Amino acid sequence: MQTKPTLEHSDVKAIAAAAEACALKNNWAVTIAVVDDGGHLLWLQRLDGAAAISAHIAPAKAQTAALGRRESKVYEDTINGGRYSFLSVPLLAGMLEGGVPVMKDGYCLGAVGVSGVKSTEDAQIARAGIAALGL
Repeated sequence: MQTKPTLEHSDVKAIAAAAEACALKNNWAVTIAVVDDGGHLLWLQRLDGAAAISAHIAPAKAQTAALGRRESKVYEDTINGGRYSFLSVPLLAGMLEGGVPVMKDGYCLGAVGVSGVKSTEDAQIARAGIAALGL
C-alpha cells in the first residue's frame, strides 16, 4: 500500500496567511479557500470588502483544481476553445482561473481557490499561498 503526503492544519494556516498577505499587499478584497485532495473545504476566509458571491466561487475553483489535479484555468481554456461539452462535467463548478492545486512528489495534496479580483490576480494570490509551503 502506498502512503502519500497530506495537508496538515499548520500547512493550511501557512497557505492562508501567505495568500492573505499577498491580497492585502495589493489591496485586493478576495475570498480564499483551501481544500484537501478530495475537494473538501479546510479553510474559507472572506476579506473585508469581498463580494458575497466570492465565498461560493473560491471554494468551487479550489475543488475543481483538487479533483482535476490541474489549475482550474485549464478547464476555462478548454471551454473557451470551443469544447462546450465540458460545461456538463459533474462536480466541477469552478471552471474559471483562480484554482491552483497543491502538488508534492506527483501527489495532489489539495488546492487553493481565490475569487474577487481579475482571474490572473486570483491565481497569483493562490500561488503565493502555496509558495509558503516551499514545495
